Amino acid sequence: MIKAVLWDMDGTLVDSLGLHWIAWRDIAAAEGMTVTYEQFVSTLGKRNNEILIEWFGTDVNPTYATRLGLDKEARYRELICTQGIQPLPGVMTWIARLRAAGWKQAVATSAPRLNEEAVVDAIGMADLFDARIAAEDVTHGKPHPEVFLVAAARLGAAPHRAIVIEDAAAGIEAGRRAGMRTIGVSANGPLPGADIVVSSLADLPEDTFERLLGEERGRHP
Repeated sequence: MIKAVLWDMDGTLVDSLGLHWIAWRDIAAAEGMTVTYEQFVSTLGKRNNEILIEWFGTDVNPTYATRLGLDKEARYRELICTQGIQPLPGVMTWIARLRAAGWKQAVATSAPRLNEEAVVDAIGMADLFDARIAAEDVTHGKPHPEVFLVAAARLGAAPHRAIVIEDAAAGIEAGRRAGMRTIGVSANGPLPGADIVVSSLADLPEDTFERLLGEERGRHP
């Protein structure tokens, strides 16, 4: 049976938090608005329309919100080009190790496809994944499980044979709802619901993935 690892992108594959914060801050400032860092952090893992509703209320004009979101993502990609972006510790080692062991791997992100392409190309991983799922491939954002279910299906893996790697609570919840095991990457405390939480993927024991699939699940999506 196929074994699969589904990688969230921002904060999991790459350290993009700072660039996303700068992009949101710059776009908000250009519109005469102020967004605090605390507001920004509270919406990690969510789609732009959901983020803007949380910040500015349900009466925010949908057309205006769409434009702001597109401007923010364009600014983010510009920052990748000018400042660069790097894979997080342990990422390249684990991708290579899992490929050598026969695991199928996919990017499963809520980010737009242009962002996914920009990041994966910038860190030289374009040929390392068997599937790449972005916002355009799904209807629902995390914590809905759709992105992970679509990714697993593209790899031909049953949900209970897939492991999600995430850094955000919404993503961990999406993996749990999909009926998958989850590994949380967090340097800032626990991620409720994750099967394993580490501050860095470099800290994972070598048998982590096999052990997660070998354990009795005892829970349902």
